[in-house]
Amino acid sequence: MRPKTFAVDIDGTITENGGGRIHLGALHALRHLTRQGHNVVFVTGRSSVEGYLLSVFGGTTNVAVGENGGCITTGSRQHRLLGDIGECRRALEAMQAEIDGVREKQVFPRMTEVVLERTFEMGRAQRLVSDMGLGVTLSDSQYAYHVNSSGVDKGTGFREVMGMLSVDPSDVIAMGDSSTDIPLFRLAGTSVAMGGASEDVRSCATVAVSAGSGDGVVEALNLLAPGSFEV
Repeated sequence: MRPKTFAVDIDGTITENGGGRIHLGALHALRHLTRQGHNVVFVTGRSSVEGYLLSVFGGTTNVAVGENGGCITTGSRQHRLLGDIGECRRALEAMQAEIDGVREKQVFPRMTEVVLERTFEMGRAQRLVSDMGLGVTLSDSQYAYHVNSSGVDKGTGFREVMGMLSVDPSDVIAMGDSSTDIPLFRLAGTSVAMGGASEDVRSCATVAVSAGSGDGVVEALNLLAPGSFEV
């Protein structure tokens, strides 16, 4: 099997029980892929710093795409910003002025996005920011609502990494579970939806596995290359 680049979501894909705990079997499999010469890059709605630290301690490729594509981290002080947190905060102020229940979620500090609790009707907020021409988009990772600069998503963020690593789309295998992973699926030659994914997400993937929350990653690797992975 020639070298591949695995673009892997974190929450709901390699975490288990909904509490952010890493599934050790999945991490072991991804570390083994890295040792075999493949790239394993975390592409997450969490901060890119969290993804980068997971790569360091987990033994995978030391590159992470965070904030749903808004920030790429390659070192302790190496961050490439693709979004504008200023316009995201202006959108937050506009939403709070017009919609009850809009409040920020307590998360690791962000550099390019605003993260909100899932405590209001997102469709109304999407219409508001569109009508006001605020230059942002709202997405739902199932763990939070995310406010990002228009044109920023996991696909655009990972496309930057593909250029950095000189990777062809045909050699990308993407794994995820939420609608925020769909732009990444569209970019990748092969995409895998976890068992917990909605039907809309599963329909956008080339492969859908039955298991989720870490076990789905192991299932996918055994399906894509039986006997090739130490899991």
